Amino acid sequence: MGESHTSTQVVQARTAADSRSAWIAAIAIPLMLLAPALWNGYPLLQWDTGGYLARWYEGYLVPSRSTTFGLYLHFGEDSSFWINLGFHALATLWILQLTLRVLGQSQPLRLLAMSLILALTTSLPWLASTLFTDIFVGLSVLALFILVAHGERTSIPEKCLLFGLTAFAAATHSATLAVLLGLCCIGWIARPFLRGRISVSGLTQGSLTIVAGAALLLSTNFALSGKLAWTPGGYGVAFGRMLQDGIVAQYLRDHCPKQNFKLCPYRDRLPATADQFLWGNSMFNTLGRFRGLNDEMSFIVLHSLAEYPAWQAKAALTATVQQLGQAATGEGIGVWLGHTYGIVERFLPAQVKPMRAAQQQRWHFDFTAINRIHVPVALASMLLAAILFGHGVLRRPFDDLTLLAGTVTSALLGNAFICAVISGPHDRYGARLAWLATTVVLIAAIRRFTSDARDRSLPPRQEVGDADLVDLVADGAHVVAVRNVEHLGARNDFPQRRG
Repeated sequence: MGESHTSTQVVQARTAADSRSAWIAAIAIPLMLLAPALWNGYPLLQWDTGGYLARWYEGYLVPSRSTTFGLYLHFGEDSSFWINLGFHALATLWILQLTLRVLGQSQPLRLLAMSLILALTTSLPWLASTLFTDIFVGLSVLALFILVAHGERTSIPEKCLLFGLTAFAAATHSATLAVLLGLCCIGWIARPFLRGRISVSGLTQGSLTIVAGAALLLSTNFALSGKLAWTPGGYGVAFGRMLQDGIVAQYLRDHCPKQNFKLCPYRDRLPATADQFLWGNSMFNTLGRFRGLNDEMSFIVLHSLAEYPAWQAKAALTATVQQLGQAATGEGIGVWLGHTYGIVERFLPAQVKPMRAAQQQRWHFDFTAINRIHVPVALASMLLAAILFGHGVLRRPFDDLTLLAGTVTSALLGNAFICAVISGPHDRYGARLAWLATTVVLIAAIRRFTSDARDRSLPPRQEVGDADLVDLVADGAHVVAVRNVEHLGARNDFPQRRG
């Protein structure tokens, strides 16, 4: 009886400790994720934030600015957008916790430690603190992974929330939708080779999030503009990338003697970069911007693809490789945000005073020192995640961590290709997903160290002589108290643990 009483006390003490740790994690992690905004005194703004804020007020579609995300920001205006940041932080906390749980590593202190490392060494807190779409890219990749690969380990409400989060993320940016669509396609192709690790129902649910996201975007576009149309701007952004690679200038030199393009008089004076052409003081403004040049830009994009296929392929591959090496934190934050300031002053005059008082508008943001840590961590993590995936594939049958590493590696490659080919390489595109690779590496480290510790300290089975608490069963990194052990012997329908 003494041993039984002692074992029961141990279980109760661990339960109480886990409860305290869970509360600490639930409070500390959101504060860590929002530390940049709290220090700033106002949600961080980005040079594209104004375009999203204006969607509710202007009532028409503009290139590359999702009305879905614009509505999301509008709902947070009365709280000075702190509700939006609170949602960013809580969604991140939930997704990280759920990821650890389905991988068998669910302990509050592990979640807290992993979140602290992510907050110190990656762009994650800056993404969560900014009024921008980028935070949802990484969250949707993890949500899709859990929904597709581990749906059986989640409850029905959790599935619904995962579905909704992924669909919403897909509607916030076309590049996010494209990355998620690519992951679903890879899942369908790889499923026959995965020996049942991915179910048809899981893949179907994941694929339907893309359909739901597209429907959501079309619905909000129609609600705000009266047009059932996709968000414009794809051709214009791709045109900018081709201009940067020299393809546009060559096409104009080859065709201007025969075709009267609006850009022909400027063919020898085109800016060197896409950003200078689209967002600087260039002939793009003189010729009517997207509305005045959209037809011409789309014509040149499509016909240059047909006329210079080898050049286009080489430029796409080069841009993708360059994008994989660019993952610095802070692009578009520590600069003059004239357009966003103007939108706030025009439509949200009550926000002007707190916005102007923030540290960001006092030029107190310098990411040089931060990126001395963030960039090496991002690049090393991406390499290690790819190595973990390759090692797991060779080790067959590979485990759940290998599946996560493969998902993240595929998302990184797809994101690099889509963003670099369409828009050209930018640090922002790399930084918004690089933290996922760091998460994979940290989970691998947790699994390795806890496995070693368990092997040293835990017997495979420890009997408890209590009538209510029966066994302490080693399950992964956990010690689980199982009630009514006499019923276990009569059952043989427990699924075999995987990986």
